[in-house]
This record gives sequence, C-alpha cells and structure tokens, in this order.
Amino acid sequence: HGYGDNAAFLLEITIMWFRNIILYRYDEPFYENEVTLAQALMEKQSRPLSNLAMESWGWEPPLGDGGELVHVANGRIMVCAMKKEKVLPPAVVKEVLQERITERENRDGRKIKNKEKAELRDNIIAEMLPKAFTKSSLHYAYIDPINHWVVVDASSPSTAETLLSLLRDSLGSLPAVPAEIRDEPRLLMTRWLRQQGEMPNGLTIGYECELRDEEGGIIRAKNEDLNAEEIQTLLDTGKQVTALSLEYDDRMEFVLNDKGHLKRLKFHDAVLEETAETEADTPAEQFDADFALMTAELSRLFEVLYGEDQ
Repeated sequence: HGYGDNAAFLLEITIMWFRNIILYRYDEPFYENEVTLAQALMEKQSRPLSNLAMESWGWEPPLGDGGELVHVANGRIMVCAMKKEKVLPPAVVKEVLQERITERENRDGRKIKNKEKAELRDNIIAEMLPKAFTKSSLHYAYIDPINHWVVVDASSPSTAETLLSLLRDSLGSLPAVPAEIRDEPRLLMTRWLRQQGEMPNGLTIGYECELRDEEGGIIRAKNEDLNAEEIQTLLDTGKQVTALSLEYDDRMEFVLNDKGHLKRLKFHDAVLEETAETEADTPAEQFDADFALMTAELSRLFEVLYGEDQ
C-alpha cells in the first residue's frame, strides 16, 4: 500500500482478515455508541500479570497504536483482547517435583502420598511464577449492531467464550448466544454432499470433507472430487459429514464444521485486490477500508448460512 517497511502497519493488515469464525447472535441492543462502549472496556483494560497469576485477559486498542479500545468502521465495532500467560515448561516442573519428592522420601523414610505430591507441585509453581516468561497473544472480534452479530476470530470455542465472557464482564451483561444454522449441521452437510438438498444461493462444495460414523470411525478426504462414487458409497453406509469445505460466490472459501463454526477462512484474490486498490493515505485509513470490506462480505455469508431463509 506504499507505507514502506512499517512493521506496525504490516501487523495491522495481517490481523485484519479473520481466519476462523465463531459467531454469536444477540437480540437486545447494548452499548452501540462506541464512546460509551470504550469507557466500559477501560475497566478491563490489559494490565501486567501479577507475580502469582498464571493468566489474564484484558482489552487492547485494535489498531495497536495506544488509541481507543474500540474502532468503528462502516457501522461495525472492532475490539481486541490480549491474553497474557506465564510460560512454565511442564518438563521443568516435573523434573523439580521429582527432585523434591525424592528428597522428602529420603528424609522421612517413607513414600509420600498423592496429596503431598500435589502440594509440592503447587509450591514449585508458586516459586517459579515470578521468574517465568510472559507470552502474549491478541484475539479479535467485532460487534455488528446492524445485524446483531458478535463475530469472534477464534479457532477454539473456549477462546471465543473467554473473550465473550470478558465482554460480558465489561458491559455488565451481554445477551449473546451461539448462532445456529437452521438445520442440524451434520444432516445439512450430508444432504448437500449427497446432492439431496439444494445448496444455498452462492455456496458451492469444495474438495475436502470429514466423514464419521456412529462407531467413531473417521475418514478425511482432501483434494478430492467429493461427487466421486467412493464418497457417495461411504455416505450410503451411514457416515455423516462433520466438516465440509465450501466456497461462497467466488469471494471466499472455508471449512464448515458440525458445530456451525467456520475454519480456515480465506478471501479470494478478487476481494484482496479490491482492498489493495484503496487510496488510503494512512495505515488507519487502510485498516478501515479492509475492515469495512471484510465485514460486508461476511454479512452476506452469514445471512446465507445463519439467516432465516438459508
């Protein structure tokens, strides 16, 4: 975009495009004014970890510039949570614990009990925590007051729920629940792959799927023609689709899983070329352009997958 080697700007561009999505829906409006929302988030702003804390979550400015804790573009509100955690290698803890156990057993002339081992382990961790390194990671989400979505860029439900809990704590309440596809995802994707149901407008099947049966058997196919006879035969034996790669409107591709989450989301070149052509004068302007384009594209996809008429 013509900004040279500005590392901070490159980081902003990298984080802009969501890679995994866990989607929530809410019905009641909350803090849709960004100024009021930013004030609410300040109570849970990211702070240094205390000596004895293993982990903490707190809000950071989405642009990473020390600015506001919320960033608004095209009516959507971006937030960013930082997770800080102490790094204690399990192998080191285990080694020190074994040394302490051996030392106490030699001293007392007896085998120590599991409860004592647990106490020793807790003491060792407490001793190590003040000297442990801290690892930080950023986790992004945006609120869509227009369509009442909370969109979390997270690969695991636990991470998404932690971020949402932080948002609830900051706001006092947040009536958001996981968004659901109208039909049970396994049955829906299985019908799509068996060509027994019409695909939603704009969606096409890709080249990857995961099949499971009631006994726990798993078959994964990658870079395969999913309409091939072998795949259809597996479906005839009772296997169901638990993950399916899809493309939407030649604009993006992703894997839909049986929880209704989007994995490995990738925007196609046509989308990226549009944002590359943006005449932005500053990194913040480019951030806004990317954010506006991404959220507009995702809103169309969400309506197809999670809307009332999908």
